[in-house]
Amino acid sequence: MHPEVAEHINSFPKETQEKLLALRSYLLNTVEGLEETKSYGIPTFKLNGKNFIHYAGYAKHIGLYPGAGPIKELNEELKGYTFAKGSIQLPLNRELPFDLIQKIIDLKLKG
Repeated sequence: MHPEVAEHINSFPKETQEKLLALRSYLLNTVEGLEETKSYGIPTFKLNGKNFIHYAGYAKHIGLYPGAGPIKELNEELKGYTFAKGSIQLPLNRELPFDLIQKIIDLKLKG
C-alpha cells in the first residue's frame, strides 16, 4: 500500500478504515493494472498512467470520484445518494454498493 494512502486510511475510526480498505481491495481486485498513488490530496488509482478513480474518507461518508461521465450515465441509479458532477457520497451507515461501483468501473473501462 502506498504510504500516503495508508496514512489517510489509518486516520479514521476502525469502521471507516474497514470500509475504505474494502473499497480499495474491490478496486484492486476488479481492475487489472491499477497503480496506487495519492493525487489531489486523496487516494487515487491510475490506469495506464492516467487518473482512473479517486476515493477518500470523511466523517460521515466515503467520497468516490469517478469523474463526470459515469455520474451522468448513472444519474437515475444514483437517486438516494448525494452526488455532484464528478463525485458520489457513500454514507458510512450503509453497506458499500458494490453493484453500483461495478457499473461505474465498467463505464470507466469503456472510456
